Amino acid sequence: MKKDKIIFWTTTIIIFIMEGIIPALTSQTELAKQGISHMQYPVYFCNALVVFKVIGALTVIIPQAPKFAKEWAYTGFGFVFIFASISHFAVDGFGFQAILPLIFLGILVISYKLYHKLNEYDYALSEKYQLQ
Repeated sequence: MKKDKIIFWTTTIIIFIMEGIIPALTSQTELAKQGISHMQYPVYFCNALVVFKVIGALTVIIPQAPKFAKEWAYTGFGFVFIFASISHFAVDGFGFQAILPLIFLGILVISYKLYHKLNEYDYALSEKYQLQ
């Protein structure tokens, strides 16, 4: 169980940094604005996306966040990674930029699976101790 917790927190922290901290710190830079216009998205889309990414990242990383909110955050990040890959492929063709979001999708899936595995384990422990 300790190994699962380490892997869960490592993958979850990676998602938190990549989808929460980095977008919050870099979204208003000239490079980010050029990137969003290169992808043919309007600037306001980037602003809305950053707000939802930060909220989702906080929801995923905070253990006390409601489970339904975590499910929505994981789902939202799944869509973000899939559509980022599709967008890069459509604009730039097949390359590293189109593959990178799918790598993060894999990290997200690992975090999600372990989130549920650890929750089931915690639930089973609490049930065991309540019966005694």
